[in-house]
Amino acid sequence: MSNAVPGGASSAPEQEGHRLPTNVYPNLYELAIKTDLQSSPPTFSGEALVHLDIREDSSSIQFHYHKTLTITHIAISTSDLKTTSNLNIPLSFLKLNEENDVATLDLSALPGGGLKEGQKQTKIFFRFEAELKSAMHGYYRSEGDADENGKKPIYGLTQFEATEARKAFPCWDEPLVKSKFSISMIAREKNTSLSNMPQVSEKPWKAPSNASVNNVFNENYELGSLLGGAVQLGKTEGKTEGKTEGKTEGKTEGKTEGKTESNEEGWKITKYETSPLMSTYLVAYASGEFVSLESAHHSKLTGKTVPLKIYATKDQIKQAQFALDIKKWALPVYEEIFDIPYALPKLDTLVAHDFDAGAMENWGLITGRTTAYLYDPEKSPLSAKKRVAVVQCHELAHMWFGDIVTMKWWDNLWLNEAFATLMGELVILDRIWPEWKPRSQFLKSHLQGALDLDSQRSSHPIEVDCPDSNQIAQIFDAISYSKGASVLRMLASVVGEPTFLKGVSIYLKKHIYGNAETKDLWDGISEASGLDVAKIMKNWTLKVGFPVIKVEESGDGKIKLTQNRFLSTGDVKPEEDETVWYVPLEVATLNKNGEISVDHKATLEERTSTYDLKGNDSFKLNAQTVGVYRVSYEPERLVKLGKEASKYTIEDRVGLVSDAATLARAGYAKTSGSLSLINEIVKGGEEEYLPWSQIGSSLSRLSGAWWEQPEPTRKAFNAFRNDLFKPLGKKLGFEGSKDELPEIKELRELIIGTLAAVEDSDILKELKERFQPYLESNNDSRIPPDLQRTIFCNVVEHGGKAEYEKMLSVYNKAPNPSTKVDAMYALTSPRDQGLLDRTFKMLGDGSVKDQDLYIFFFGLSANKYARRQIAEYFVKEYDTLMKRYPDGYGVNYLVKGAFASLSSHEDLKMVKDFFKDKDIRKYKSAVAQTCDSIQAAADWVQRDSGDVEKWLKEHKYL
Repeated sequence: MSNAVPGGASSAPEQEGHRLPTNVYPNLYELAIKTDLQSSPPTFSGEALVHLDIREDSSSIQFHYHKTLTITHIAISTSDLKTTSNLNIPLSFLKLNEENDVATLDLSALPGGGLKEGQKQTKIFFRFEAELKSAMHGYYRSEGDADENGKKPIYGLTQFEATEARKAFPCWDEPLVKSKFSISMIAREKNTSLSNMPQVSEKPWKAPSNASVNNVFNENYELGSLLGGAVQLGKTEGKTEGKTEGKTEGKTEGKTEGKTESNEEGWKITKYETSPLMSTYLVAYASGEFVSLESAHHSKLTGKTVPLKIYATKDQIKQAQFALDIKKWALPVYEEIFDIPYALPKLDTLVAHDFDAGAMENWGLITGRTTAYLYDPEKSPLSAKKRVAVVQCHELAHMWFGDIVTMKWWDNLWLNEAFATLMGELVILDRIWPEWKPRSQFLKSHLQGALDLDSQRSSHPIEVDCPDSNQIAQIFDAISYSKGASVLRMLASVVGEPTFLKGVSIYLKKHIYGNAETKDLWDGISEASGLDVAKIMKNWTLKVGFPVIKVEESGDGKIKLTQNRFLSTGDVKPEEDETVWYVPLEVATLNKNGEISVDHKATLEERTSTYDLKGNDSFKLNAQTVGVYRVSYEPERLVKLGKEASKYTIEDRVGLVSDAATLARAGYAKTSGSLSLINEIVKGGEEEYLPWSQIGSSLSRLSGAWWEQPEPTRKAFNAFRNDLFKPLGKKLGFEGSKDELPEIKELRELIIGTLAAVEDSDILKELKERFQPYLESNNDSRIPPDLQRTIFCNVVEHGGKAEYEKMLSVYNKAPNPSTKVDAMYALTSPRDQGLLDRTFKMLGDGSVKDQDLYIFFFGLSANKYARRQIAEYFVKEYDTLMKRYPDGYGVNYLVKGAFASLSSHEDLKMVKDFFKDKDIRKYKSAVAQTCDSIQAAADWVQRDSGDVEKWLKEHKYL
């Protein structure tokens, strides 16, 4: 379906499913949106004048709109309609299929029975209205924090990805349907309005009293003239029929209870430049009391100056400077790499208090949540600074990859997200903040998560079939983002990064302002490299999963290599193991002088092959861990690699630990082998953050799975972890210098956090002492920002009512977003049941924003004293949660937060039984992935409990 001509997959006027036909195509939307934030409830209304290209004779038009939007007027005009009597379309001619949001407008009553191919000057007019709900999708309401008078700022903003523009205005809501947009915003005089393009005019506005739908096509008609007065929802000229397959027809009316306030304040209308061709999901606008900071980008390619601004509410703006600076620093780098200038005349960012995703790449008006854009240089930790940098650079990459060149359909979502991840979180960061070691960090931030998710039976290919738009939300996951970025990183290693980026530039230039698919990207990189990239990458994007390479040593200087699909449950079926990948082996060998050389040309393109080590006894596959696969060594080789680990790179050591621990969890090897490897690496003097981080993650995962094992075993395992981490804890201490390297800050946070988790008495005592002045007199001078979450969580876990209530006060009035998140995790950390009950009560009493509920779920599931209670809460409150997230967004995270930390076969049965009779179409993947996680953990515990106990006994811990 993604190979269709612009507009959809079929040219037939009637089409099954969620894709629109292409008989009628929108070229230009003229939109006027009126936002009334003072009405009760807040509302918006709008007018759309859509210019149409008639490609076939058509007796009907199909387009998208959502049932929450009330259409009050429809009119149509063509060059053949000479009288106004033909303009108005009764609403009874409009039918809506609520299952797929596709509306069908019957035009058979028009002269000639409908529209004719090539008919000129065809325009359709809609007037519409809706409540401005706090849904975080469509055009929605956001509320800021209360000021000293208890007043909360209220504003409206959009979030249209993936298929939510239809909730704001009638439209052809598919990425392939690119149109121009001419937008006007009507708002109260004190409010600031924003949109994708620069403002061209702003003037006072008052709707003419004689405005009529009969003159909307006159040249002197000002769009928005029918929006006068307060919006009375539910008053329409007719009723829209809501037809859903499998359901009886019924009437849908947009009634809203509550009175509407009078219009005492003046209004203004702000008009914006017409946009280039773009998809509906990238359209953006906002209205509220915003303040801004500004800067500028001076393009070397065009010589032009592009204004840069960041908008926020007045209480937030002082923390937005860093995010603004990033745009100024990163845009020139992107222009240099792509050899294409930033395409629009301005670039704004809007910081939102309520935002479902992290951020959104709306062209010319990037939006995102507070944690994505606010940073306090004095009080925020390094992790908060990195998050702002990563998010801003990621969204900036989309200005090219996604906005100027857009995927044809959502099955190619990865083209947008994987590339923005690779560019924004590795390539650009490496050029601006090399001290952060982003190339190494990529393994922790993306590769490991990609391998974890893709090792599940419930995973999906990077290019995933997505015929049903209800499924789209489920593919915004670690496969589309992290695995996609990881295979691109691997390809860049194969062809060389400069060649790779040259190929990307070729691709962008060929499809500028248009749509593309995976094949087009491969063509660009093939042109630059001379390689058959499509052949190399075919199975990496079209097939699910990745291989594990089994290394067998024959003793004759050669190794036998065999690739098979890897599953976290270790039970691959023959029909699941048919794929053979193109595997860059990247064989690193260590000579007697301790020097490493890497064979970059060696590949495994068959099921089995041999490799000649040429006399080298010390070797390791997947040098720098650039390949998206696991390597399984024989136990003796693993011990040897542990002893030699310090001679290999940081990335190699991370990969070694990750592979060994994951293979053990899946049953490909014994857990004792991975514990011995970790022991050897630590004994070898490991002091780098990333290997330690992987060691910490691997041991935490084991601890999490073993959480209900006998207490002596758990205590023995904690003693082992304590012995590993304690020496570095003593060396690093709690305080660092101002010019300390970033990885030292991160290492300290990891070491102290781990020692607190295993209940090291010295660490817990220190944490409590550092918190005491903050508890007693709000003096936080002894709480380093990078250790704040560790301190907050542990004093609440091991403390009582006083510590909990201090965190509650911080949560309710936090000085910055990262501190608020730290307080959230602290509130999920108590052991005391009474305090836990208070947190659970918060989940449903309005204390927790919808955007933050998943943080509480993950925090409670990480707390072994609350783990079963959060699962029970989800089961008990299921109906309420589904009403809270009616579109399924967010439910994916809640399912995983509620159940994925469980680790018994009884738990697995409970989860499967619970969801057996539920309609889970919108979060089916989350349920399947959660069940896979529980299955893998339960099998692991059952299989290797004895092996772990034996290892702990042999090493004198048990």
